[in-house]
Amino acid sequence: MYWFIALFDEKTEQQVKDIWNDLSEQSISFYAEEVKDGRPHITLGSYESLDKKKFIDEVDDYYNEKGGFEITFNTIGSFLDYGAIFLTPTVTQELLTFHADHYQNLGEFNETANSLYLPGKWIPHCTLANDLSHEDLAKVYHYCIERNDTIYGRIEEVALIELVEEDEDGMNAPIIYSKRLK
Repeated sequence: MYWFIALFDEKTEQQVKDIWNDLSEQSISFYAEEVKDGRPHITLGSYESLDKKKFIDEVDDYYNEKGGFEITFNTIGSFLDYGAIFLTPTVTQELLTFHADHYQNLGEFNETANSLYLPGKWIPHCTLANDLSHEDLAKVYHYCIERNDTIYGRIEEVALIELVEEDEDGMNAPIIYSKRLK
């Protein structure tokens, strides 16, 4: 399993990590510890299988001239029946185009893409906590409402991560390739 993700500037990444750490210190969510070396991100695509070398070569070519862009998080959301809570970015035309262009220009890999991430079905988000009970989900929601800070940042990098191992302690899904955007 592979995920293609958009990464943030250092300040934005740290703001999300601070939320992860606060939730861990309050013993509500241990999301940061469950995903070894995890970085805050927005998943652009998920793939069951890939020819890694070919995908990386295509991504490297396509994203060579792509620039980073501003992103604003001022909404929180939750997926039904997943116990997840996340920050939702303001869905701008720039974000939608960035996402859609990925699938259009790397279309040869769409056959193994998870349909939930395809254009028209994608819900852009940055996970704050996952696999929560209803009670803990409410606690995280309350925490976010009390925190009440809009996060302004930038998408500055794209990366490919690969699921290496998953067990009861979490998952190991390291970045195997990344590319800074202009």
